Amino acid sequence: MDVGGAERGVRLTAIRDAATVALLREGHVLMGCRRSGAVFMPMKWVFPGGAVDPDDAGVTLVRPCPGVPDAIAAAGLRELWEETGLRFGVPGPEPKGWPGFGLRPDAGALRFVFRAVTPPGHSRRFDARFLLADARALADDPDALAGSGELEPLEWVPLEDAPRREIAFVTEIALQEVIAAARGEDPPEEIPFLDEGKRTPIRRL
Repeated sequence: MDVGGAERGVRLTAIRDAATVALLREGHVLMGCRRSGAVFMPMKWVFPGGAVDPDDAGVTLVRPCPGVPDAIAAAGLRELWEETGLRFGVPGPEPKGWPGFGLRPDAGALRFVFRAVTPPGHSRRFDARFLLADARALADDPDALAGSGELEPLEWVPLEDAPRREIAFVTEIALQEVIAAARGEDPPEEIPFLDEGKRTPIRRL
């Protein structure tokens, strides 16, 4: 909650945990455009992702994503599947509340690269973890995109072209981490963290 926001005339909005997955494939990253009627970031190109749902807290992962609570990593896997049709998992029972997933979800291929909190004043605020993954670890054909339609179109965007799409500032910063990882650069000692709309990421968790 944005404590003190009422005194500054800023809307008080609860902050929800969220996860988004940047999926890499041979110099491309999977992105989609949010619909014009979307409440949050309409007409912006984004990575698949969304808020943690209550059922995500009960998901048992085959492997965790280091540095990320299991419920948040599970949300990233679920949102990726819902919005693109692509899954990370192994044969076994699907989680409660994920009808049609068909696998035991596995977050072991995910890497935590960036964290950001939506600044005050927005109708929706998220504490979002940006997770990076290689498409080669998918359980599905990466060309078999079959999402919910929330992101339309869905495209494998060349990394050099992604910053030129209509993207939010937070996505622009996250792309820097994605591109650095794709080049094989060493990750920073601490996860970059963008909070309260500061224009420079804070190097802390």
